[in-house]
Amino acid sequence: MEHDTSVNDSKENGTERYFLVREDILPEAVVKTMQAKELLARGEAKTVHEAVEAVGISRSAFYKYKDGIHPLNKLERERLVTLSMDLEHRSGILSRVLAVIAGLEGNVLTIHQTIPLQGMANVVLSVDTTHMGASNAARLMDVIRHQDGVRKASIIGQGS
Repeated sequence: MEHDTSVNDSKENGTERYFLVREDILPEAVVKTMQAKELLARGEAKTVHEAVEAVGISRSAFYKYKDGIHPLNKLERERLVTLSMDLEHRSGILSRVLAVIAGLEGNVLTIHQTIPLQGMANVVLSVDTTHMGASNAARLMDVIRHQDGVRKASIIGQGS
C-alpha cells in the first residue's frame, strides 16, 4: 500500500495548497473558529476568550485553525499587487501611470518614490486589483510598460 505524502511534502517545500470545501463537511472546530473570527471582526467579541466562549470551542482550537481558514469572499476581494517601476524624471509620467491604474479600476494603496538620480526615479506602488477582472495583474503590467517614460516595470509582490 502506497502512502501519499503530498500534503506533508507541500509543507516542507514551502508551497501551500488550497481547497474549496463546503462548510457542512468541515470539522466543527474549524467552522467554529471561523465563527469566532467573524465575532472578533464585527466587534461583537472584544477578546479571543469572549469569542471562543460564545461559539463553544477552546482557545487552543482557535489558535490551531485561525490562520488557515478564511471566508471565500475575503480571498476573492483581496488581490494586492506591488509594482516597482523605473520612471524618467519628466513632468506627468507618474500621473499618467496612476491614471492608467484608475482607468483599469485599480486602487492605489501606497506610493513610494525615490529622489530622481541621473534622470530616473524608482516608484513602488501597492495596488488593490479586486475590480480589475480576471487577468488583472498581467493586463495592468502590459499597459504600464507601454506608457511613455516608463523604462522598467515589474511585479515584486502579489497576494492579500
